[in-house]
Amino acid sequence: MSYKTVLEQLPRVETEWIRPLDPGSYRLTSFIFLRFLGLIYTLAFLSLANQLSPLLGSDGLLPVPLFLEKTLRYFGDGATAWARLPTLFWFDASDETMMALCHLGLLLSVLLLLGISHVLQLAALWVIYLSFNQVGQIFYGYGWEILLLESGFLAIFLAPLRQRQAPSPAALMWLYRWVLFRVIFGAGLIKIRGDACWLDLTCMCYHYQTQPIPNPLSWYLHHLPALFHKLSVLSTHIIELLVPFLIFSPRRLRHLAGLILIGFQVLLILSGNLSWFNWLTIALCIPCFDDHALERILPHRLTNFIQRDPPAEMGHIRRIGVYSLCILVFYLSSAPIQNMVSPQQAMNRSYDPLHLVNTYGAFGHIGKQRREIILKGTNDHPADPNAHWHEYQFKAKPGDVDRMPALVSPYHYRLDWQIWFAAMSDYKSNPWLVHFIYKLLQGNEGALSLIEHDPFDGKAPAYIQADLYDYEFTATDDKTGAWWKRQRLSTWLGPLSLEDPALREFIGHYSWDR
Repeated sequence: MSYKTVLEQLPRVETEWIRPLDPGSYRLTSFIFLRFLGLIYTLAFLSLANQLSPLLGSDGLLPVPLFLEKTLRYFGDGATAWARLPTLFWFDASDETMMALCHLGLLLSVLLLLGISHVLQLAALWVIYLSFNQVGQIFYGYGWEILLLESGFLAIFLAPLRQRQAPSPAALMWLYRWVLFRVIFGAGLIKIRGDACWLDLTCMCYHYQTQPIPNPLSWYLHHLPALFHKLSVLSTHIIELLVPFLIFSPRRLRHLAGLILIGFQVLLILSGNLSWFNWLTIALCIPCFDDHALERILPHRLTNFIQRDPPAEMGHIRRIGVYSLCILVFYLSSAPIQNMVSPQQAMNRSYDPLHLVNTYGAFGHIGKQRREIILKGTNDHPADPNAHWHEYQFKAKPGDVDRMPALVSPYHYRLDWQIWFAAMSDYKSNPWLVHFIYKLLQGNEGALSLIEHDPFDGKAPAYIQADLYDYEFTATDDKTGAWWKRQRLSTWLGPLSLEDPALREFIGHYSWDR
């Protein structure tokens, strides 16, 4: 059979196999989804632009040039390093290049948000964000990073090659539903396997208080009756373990599943600051709806504008690309499926260096107590019982008990999140935080830009100490007006000074004194 004959058969393959599964039109769906994806990309690149230099720059907490140097030394040759860690920054990891790529990503994201999309634009967004994700180290160790990469890669096949709107094959909608299924069902499975409190329905009695970054509404939700919390857990199990299967059901049930999951994500957004994870999950719910469903809720002026021109024909190259993509996703889905059925299920893991098909999960373990690391500085001798210690206040994480919890979602403060994790272990497991303290002792402007309040007004203190505190929400009958009450538990690290030989040895061990 000739190549031309094969291409001529492809339209019939789509007619006979794809259309009967889902005959709906998805022009509106694709348009709305790409705009929503543009919003998420914009948030991601905006938060990166504001934190790039102090976190990953040459003078940052985890410098990218140093990371790449060690990575190359570990793999031994450039080809292996490229294959295992594909990133544009192998060419140049200077601060200027990283910031230029970040701003380029932000520009392309805003254009996508405004309705301007192209295959090359979506491909560039994905490559740029992949490049940052590969070198972001622990500051990019979150499930929503690889979820954005997986969603962004599929979006390349939705974007037009020319100015006319691209065709929106139902096959791509099914691929996005498969992503959504893994996100929701994976979260449900990890809960019933990860912590007994999910089975005895008590997890929500702790979650609002112990989650990474509570918001103001978290305080009120925490004080709701225990019965409400148990019903919340039960509802979570139903939504995450049963509703995902409706994603693959006939049209009306699929629409119902989409509405339930969107409502669920809105409730999660209201209850805490989980970056853009829930916002991106809402975007993934959009492919549950076809054009006919969206026409009922969208303004007629908008739908008429979107549908004013007929979409471009689905050419043979695009058709081959979509079918190849389906085969690739089918092949790469083997590992995530095995992970979901495994009793040792892992959360938020990639199985290929490009993060094309991943496994997801959230809150497999719920902390029963909240630990917070509080940084304090002084210009007095730390052994003096009358020494005056002044606390550093961060942008989002709890500190001052009188300060209202932050409301920052869908923005992401990466340092604050990592300090929440650091409180669960010691400084040896979190050398980057020792580096951060070292920079505060130097009065480093980049490090100071990551915090909300510097009690020393840019002047470096003589000593800094990290203390570990137990935090709890105040009771409903508390008359102090405070949001939190706390109790000091121990010294987490310090006191440290720039003249401390142990600190200098520690910094030198990681080559951070260059």
